[in-house]
Amino acid sequence: MFLKNKIQLTLVTLLVIVSSCKAQTKETSNAKKINKQEHPSLILTKGGVEKIKAQLGTVPLFDETLAKVKAEVDTEILNGIEVPIPKDYSGGYTHERHKKNYLMMQKAGVLYQILDDEKYAKYVKNMLFEYAKIYPTLPIHPQTRSYARGKLFWQSLNDSNWLVYVSQAYDCVYNYLTEKEHNLLEKDLFRPFAKYISVDNPKFFNRVHNHATWGNAAVGMIALVMDDDKLLETALHGLKKDNIDPNEKDDDGAFIKKKGQKVGFLANLEEPFSPDGYFTEGPYYQRYAMYPFLVFSEALQNVKPELKILEYKDAVLLKSINTLLNLTDADGNFFPLNDGQKGMSYYSRELVSAVDIGYYFGGKQTDLLSIAKDQGEVLLDDTGLSVAMGIRDGLETPFVKKSINLSDGKNGDEGGVAILRAEGSKEELTLVLKYTAQGSSHGHYDKLSFSYYEGGNEVIQDYGMARFVNMQQKGGGNYLKENTTWAKQTIAHNTINQNETSDFNGNFEIGNLNHSDKYLFDVSNPNIQVISATEVNAYPGTELHRTMALIKAANFENPYLLDIYKINSKTENQYDLPYYYLGQLMSTNFKYTKPDELKPLGTKSGYQHLWVEGEGKSDSGLAKISWFSNERFYTLSSVVSNKDDLIFTRIGAHDPDFNLRNDPGFMIRKKNSKDSYFVSLLESHGHYDPVSEIATNAFSNIKNLNIVFNNDDYIAISIKTENGNTSMFLFSFNDNSKTSKHQIKIEDKTYDWIGVYQLTEINK
Repeated sequence: MFLKNKIQLTLVTLLVIVSSCKAQTKETSNAKKINKQEHPSLILTKGGVEKIKAQLGTVPLFDETLAKVKAEVDTEILNGIEVPIPKDYSGGYTHERHKKNYLMMQKAGVLYQILDDEKYAKYVKNMLFEYAKIYPTLPIHPQTRSYARGKLFWQSLNDSNWLVYVSQAYDCVYNYLTEKEHNLLEKDLFRPFAKYISVDNPKFFNRVHNHATWGNAAVGMIALVMDDDKLLETALHGLKKDNIDPNEKDDDGAFIKKKGQKVGFLANLEEPFSPDGYFTEGPYYQRYAMYPFLVFSEALQNVKPELKILEYKDAVLLKSINTLLNLTDADGNFFPLNDGQKGMSYYSRELVSAVDIGYYFGGKQTDLLSIAKDQGEVLLDDTGLSVAMGIRDGLETPFVKKSINLSDGKNGDEGGVAILRAEGSKEELTLVLKYTAQGSSHGHYDKLSFSYYEGGNEVIQDYGMARFVNMQQKGGGNYLKENTTWAKQTIAHNTINQNETSDFNGNFEIGNLNHSDKYLFDVSNPNIQVISATEVNAYPGTELHRTMALIKAANFENPYLLDIYKINSKTENQYDLPYYYLGQLMSTNFKYTKPDELKPLGTKSGYQHLWVEGEGKSDSGLAKISWFSNERFYTLSSVVSNKDDLIFTRIGAHDPDFNLRNDPGFMIRKKNSKDSYFVSLLESHGHYDPVSEIATNAFSNIKNLNIVFNNDDYIAISIKTENGNTSMFLFSFNDNSKTSKHQIKIEDKTYDWIGVYQLTEINK
C-alpha cells in the first residue's frame, strides 16, 4: 500500500510539472513533427504509456519492477555520467562502463515516459551528447582480436548491442529534444554509428549469424526512430554490395558468407530457425539472439504492422520462445549444447523480454505467465503490463515441459535434438540426444552425443564451452584456446570417437555440409520412450546408429536409460565411448590399476587434455561403475568383452593456465574392431541422508546385461535384475515403420512384435 500511494503521489506531482514544461520551447511543434511518426513507438507506444499510467499502483509485479528500475537508475544519475575512451576487452572497465551506459539509458528513457520526470530525459540527453562528442574522434577499438572490431567495444557485435538499446532510449526522449538536437545527434552519432556497423563492416553485417542479427536489428531500430525507410531496407535485406572474400573466416574459423547467400534480418529469421523454432547455433546463442530478434520485431509490429513480421515463416519467432523454454532443465538452465555456458537460464533479461513479448503477441498463452512469475520481473512496456495484469488476475497455468523432438535446419530436415522426460521417485529424469547439423561457427563435433539430468543436476554432462564470459582474468572474457582444443572436439562429448580423431577430422567446412538423421522418435508410451538417430558422414566408411530408451519398469525405483550404439565400418578401427559422469566414484565390479604417474591419453583431437587415472578389464562380460552425487546413487552397467579397455580419465592435462574443469570420465575402448556394439544401462537409485547418515537402495538392481541376438537388422538385449526378473528389449535397425511385423528366434524361442521395438517381460 505504501508503494502504491507513493507511486500515485509521485505521478500526480510530476504530471503537474510536465504540464508546465509542455508550454516551454523544449517540446516545440517543430520537434514533434520532425518525422512522420509519433514517439515513443518502438517498444513503448503512446497508447501503451497512457494505459501503464492508468494502472500504476494496481499491478504488483509491474510496480515492483518499476520501483527496482527507478532505484537503479536514480543511483546512476547520482553517480554522474562517465563515457570513457574505449580500451578494454569484455570484463574490462571501459567495456563494462559502456555496457552499463546503454542499459541505463534504455531504462531511463522508459522511466521518463512512465513517470514524466524530466531528470530521466535529461540524463539520456546529456549522455547521448557525450557520446556524440567523442564518437567522431574514435578510432577503431585498440584490441585487435576480433574479425570485426567496433569503436566503443572490441567487436562490432557489442557496438550493435549498444545501438539496439540506445535506439529505444532515443525513441523515448525524442519529443524532449529540439530539432537542432535531433540533427546533431543523428549527424554526429547515430548515422555514423549505423554506417560503421553496416557499410564499413560488411563481413559483420552481411551474414547469417547471431552477430549479424544484432547488427541488422541495431540499424533497423535506429532507422525506425529516424523514420528512414532506406536504412530500414538495409536492415531487413542487407547491403546490396559487400565484396566479402569467399575465403574469409570469422574468429571461430567459420566462413563468413556463402556465395549467393541471402542476408539481412529476414534472412537471419529464415535460415537459422527450423520450423520447430530450434536455432541452429544452440540454446545459449538462441537466448542471446532472442533479444534483437524480438525487440526489433516488436518495433516493426508497432511501426510497420503491414510487414506482419511476427507471422513470418509461420510465426517462427513466437514458436521459438516455447522451443527455448523446453531446452531447459528442471531449474530453468539451458542445456549447454554447442558453445554454451552452464548456468545461463530463462531468468536472463533476454528471456524476460521473450516471455513478455511472446505472451502479448502470441495469443496470451497462460502457461507463459507461470514462467514470468518465477522470473519475478517484467518489461516496463505494453507487453510487461499485460503479463503483470495476467498474473495479478490469477490467469497463470503451469508450464509443463514434455518429451519433444526439435528439428534442425531451415526446412527441418537437418537432424535435430530430442528430449525425453520421465518422472522419477524424487525428481524428473531428462535425456537430451543431439543429432543436429553442425550449428554454424558455434557448433561442436559431437554427432549423436547425449547428456542426462535428474532434476536440475547433471548426471552425465555435456562440457559446454571453454570460456569465462566477462571475466577479464581468463583471456579477457573471450573464448579460450581450449574451446577449440578440447570443448569442441568429439572426445569431449558422450559419443563415439574413431581412431582418436574428431568427427569430420575437425574440419568445419566438411562438418557444415552434413547432419545426422532421425530414425525414430516415439513417446506414445510414457513407460517406454525411444529416440534413435543415424550418422553416416562423421567418419568416412563408418555408419553410426544410436538408440536410447528411457524405460519405466515396476521393479526399478526410477526409470532407467538404455543406450545402444551400433557401428558398421568398412575397416577395422579403434572406438572410444566416454561417459562424463559427475560425482564420487563408489565402486566397480572389475579390477583396475592406477598409474604412479599421470600421463595424457593421447596427443591431439582433445585426447591431450585427458589424464589417464586408471585402467582395467572385465572377464565377466559386464562392466559396472557406481558413483554418488547430490545425495543420489548412479550405476552404469555396460556389455564388454575381455579385450575391451576400461579407462578412468580426468579432464585437465596440458592445461597450464587451469582453464578446464577437472571432471572425471569413464571410457570403454574397443580396438581393432570393424562392426561393433556398445550397450549400456544407466540407473538412478537410492538416497543418502547426510543428517541421519543412512544410505538407502545404494546398490544397482542389474544382475546381468547381455546382447542375446544381433545381426544387420535386429538386436535383442536381455536385462536381468537382482531379484531374478528378466526383460528383453527388441529393436529393428532397418525398418522404422510403426506397423511392420518382425520376428526373430533366440535359442528355442520365437519373438514376434509390431513396430520398431518392443520390451518383453520374460518372467515376473
